[in-house]
Amino acid sequence: MRNIRLSLLFLFIALMLFEAYGLTVETDRKALLDLKSQVSGDKQVVLSSWNNSVHVCSWKGVTCGLKHKRVTRLDLGGLQLAGVISPCIGNLSFLTSLDLSNNSFGGTIPHEVGNLLRLDYLDMSFNFLVGAIPISLFNCTRLLELYLNSNPLGGSVPPEVGSLTKLVNLDLERNNLKGRLPASLGNLTSLMRVSFRDNSIEGEIPSDIGRLNQVVELFLAVNKFSGVLPSAIYNLSSLELLTIRDNQLSGFLRPDSDKLLPNLRFLNMGGNYFKGAIPASLANILNLQMLSLNANNLTGSIPSSFGKLQNLDFLSLFNNSLGSHSFRDLEFLDALTNCTQLKTLYVFGNSLGGHLPTTSIANLSTNLRVLDLGTNFISGSIPHDIGNLINLQSLALDGNHLTGLVPASIGKLLQLEVLDLVSNSISGEIPSFIGNLTRLDALVLAKNSFGGTIPPSLGNCTSLRYLIVELNKLNGTIPQEIMQIQSLVELVLSGNYLTGSLPKDVGRLDHLFHLSVEDNRLFGQIPPSLGKCLTIELLFLQGNYFDGVIPDIKGLEGLKELDFSNNNLSGSIPRYLANFSSLEYLNLSVNNFEGSVPTEGTFRNATIVSVFGNKNLCGGITEFKLKPCFTTEAPSSTGSKRSSLLKKVVIGVSVGITLLFLLFVASVSLCWFRKRKKKTQQTNNNQSPSTLEVFFPKMSYGEIRNATDGFSSRNMIGSGSFGTVFRAFLPAKNKVVAVKVLNMQRRGSMKSFMAECESLKETRHRNLVKLLTACSSIDFQGNMFRALIYEYMPNGSLDTWLHLEEVEEIRRPSKTLTLLERLNIAIDVASVLDYLHVHCYEPIVHCDIKPSNILLDNDLTAHVSDFGLARLLLKFDQESFFNQLSSVGVRGTIGYAAPEYGVGGQPSIHGDVYSFGVLILEMLTGKRPTDELFGGNFTLHSYIKSVLPEQVLDIVDKSFFDNGLMVGFPVAECLTLVLDVGLRCSEESPTNRLKMSEATKELISIRERFFKARRAARG
Repeated sequence: MRNIRLSLLFLFIALMLFEAYGLTVETDRKALLDLKSQVSGDKQVVLSSWNNSVHVCSWKGVTCGLKHKRVTRLDLGGLQLAGVISPCIGNLSFLTSLDLSNNSFGGTIPHEVGNLLRLDYLDMSFNFLVGAIPISLFNCTRLLELYLNSNPLGGSVPPEVGSLTKLVNLDLERNNLKGRLPASLGNLTSLMRVSFRDNSIEGEIPSDIGRLNQVVELFLAVNKFSGVLPSAIYNLSSLELLTIRDNQLSGFLRPDSDKLLPNLRFLNMGGNYFKGAIPASLANILNLQMLSLNANNLTGSIPSSFGKLQNLDFLSLFNNSLGSHSFRDLEFLDALTNCTQLKTLYVFGNSLGGHLPTTSIANLSTNLRVLDLGTNFISGSIPHDIGNLINLQSLALDGNHLTGLVPASIGKLLQLEVLDLVSNSISGEIPSFIGNLTRLDALVLAKNSFGGTIPPSLGNCTSLRYLIVELNKLNGTIPQEIMQIQSLVELVLSGNYLTGSLPKDVGRLDHLFHLSVEDNRLFGQIPPSLGKCLTIELLFLQGNYFDGVIPDIKGLEGLKELDFSNNNLSGSIPRYLANFSSLEYLNLSVNNFEGSVPTEGTFRNATIVSVFGNKNLCGGITEFKLKPCFTTEAPSSTGSKRSSLLKKVVIGVSVGITLLFLLFVASVSLCWFRKRKKKTQQTNNNQSPSTLEVFFPKMSYGEIRNATDGFSSRNMIGSGSFGTVFRAFLPAKNKVVAVKVLNMQRRGSMKSFMAECESLKETRHRNLVKLLTACSSIDFQGNMFRALIYEYMPNGSLDTWLHLEEVEEIRRPSKTLTLLERLNIAIDVASVLDYLHVHCYEPIVHCDIKPSNILLDNDLTAHVSDFGLARLLLKFDQESFFNQLSSVGVRGTIGYAAPEYGVGGQPSIHGDVYSFGVLILEMLTGKRPTDELFGGNFTLHSYIKSVLPEQVLDIVDKSFFDNGLMVGFPVAECLTLVLDVGLRCSEESPTNRLKMSEATKELISIRERFFKARRAARG
């Protein structure tokens, strides 16, 4: 009986287990079918085996346990599935591995994934998952590997991540994660590889990360981390790869890194704000293969100790301030000849000087693929034996002071793809052996002194995409062979002495994007085949002797910029140009075009179209100021008398209309004269004279033309947005003046003219350029003429004094400005801005403060000029500003214009303060705000702010020291204080900026302290 009972009990348990088994397998099956149902319809075919006729464990991508037959692995990676992830996936409770990577799943990560407590591997990378990382996911405490990278996941890294203490690999890179990294990351002491790169994570890197004592690879690049690199990272002695590039980290590099991180193989710290010298001790990390410290604020020399790095493969130090323009700056190249594995060397954009060493360059590793020493101050010539670098693919020596010829050994570099020698003083002919470099992709020889002809052998470079040889002294014709290089994307031959015609086969260049042959001596007709270059967007043929009509180029609808000006072209303007919707610039001026100008499409916008200097054109929109078009029918043989009568009637009516118009003008003028006379006789009249009353009646167009010697280029002393400035001599007054001639073809020039007159008519300040008179007339062709006559400033603009290297030698100032002279100029500008903003008859905003608008007299006293963008503020407070003069937007100049102007902000005194702050920073550092060193969030402002006060002497204009200026107290303190004023004036937020009155007082106080300290030092 007992045995029977036991048998029944075992049978019952078996039935129960069977039933449970059946239910649980069914649960997995239903969960998987529901997952399939959420896959996009056209992608479900990939999962066709998921059906009722096949056991679950045989379905594609499914693996079951051997005993219980439950689903333990689901591998659907790379199947191009789309749709959303079903929440039912959380019912696969025996799952240990889930791979959904490399698909197109969207939506969010279902929080039910947190039910998969057995998971040790989870990969959802390379999908389109959005939303935050679900907190429930961190219930899966058995996870060893978690990959959620390459999705647009948002939110922050949850602090609950610290519960995954068994994690070995954590990859959250390439998402939209924000916020700060949680300190709980320090709990993940088993981590060997962790990546947060390519997100927007901010704040300091938590010091708790130093507890990850087994980590081998740490990726924190391309985020918004700030502050200094925590010393805890230097405790990670197992690190082999550390990349923190493109953040906002600052501070100095530790000199003992070699002792703390002895196993490093890859170190990338580029794109931050690290400062100081490169530690020579880095060369003691003997396994180092890649070192990137580019785009920081590093100074000093490049350590010759790098020659000890036998495994060094990649060295990138570009865009720093390394070197001191001295002959010893390139000694590191001698040491690098020991690095036999070196493949890439980037040191462009530094301050390296001295002669290019012949021996060391030729003895660098034959494995070298990239050698870039561009944008430095290197002199000498290209080494004759550079051809020893037989595997070189890219050679860039651009932006230096190299002379001599291109050595013949370059013809041995058969792997060469890029040869960039732009902006040097290399002479001789372009060697024909360059045609042997059949792999060339880019040949850039612009801005040198190359003469002779363009070698036809370049036609052998059939892979060439960029041929740029502008601004040399090349002559001869354009070789027909160039037109056989069908891969050409850019062909730039401008600014030479090329003759002959544009080759008729130019239409074969069917990949051409940019063609520039302007400012040569080309002649003949423009070849019709040009119309076959359907991909072209930039086309510049101006400044030649092309004649005939514009050929049929109606197919070039992608053109963005087109310039045919200053040629001898004739015929009518093709009407199809009006339909080129992509055009941003069209210049047809100074030719022999005739007939009517279109008025539709592109030709409705005078700001992008120029047609002046074509005396036989008529019609067009009013802004072109062309004569109207009159058309009459040709008289028939039977109606000649009627035609003659019609002519007489037309002439009579025209004369009558003219007389009526003259009578009307005389009446208006008489009325105006009487009204003006009456106003001048009134007493206690406090009204300001109108803008036109500043005109000097006796100053005519002819007088100005004679005074400038026919607007000769010899008398041109500057140019701006709306006009050109000439030096002029007025015999009647025996006086030299400056004449600003407005370009009336430029939109906004009349408003600029009025703005200057209105702004300066009643202003009185010693630091303003004095407006003597103005001219409103017509030229000898009947065109509108406007000019402003100013007091002449013999020492030119501040810009030429700050950037001597950019000025022609004949116009270059004979000395550099001292610190005291720069401080005085800053005070002059500050005082005049304070006057304009607060003490003037009506508050005035200049809107374009920059060095080129600061002029210097004989005593180097500063005078603010160019009020073409100025605004009078009728309502003067911090909340509302109204533009009295015009609707022309606040433009100013890039780099100097306040950031709020870029998003439509109204003109305000705060904008002038910002520009003044940038001006101070430029005056003391010698760097323009648009210097190529700066970009993105790295600006002149942030560059200076990151190094003050410790390295003030490293960032200031080196000409201070060229002048023999004593370095030390009180110079460093004075520089720091003045730069601080510039920083506070150029704050991003307008409300955080100093007032001009405060800036003026502070600068005067600094000057007084400077004087006192210097006197005390001498006493």
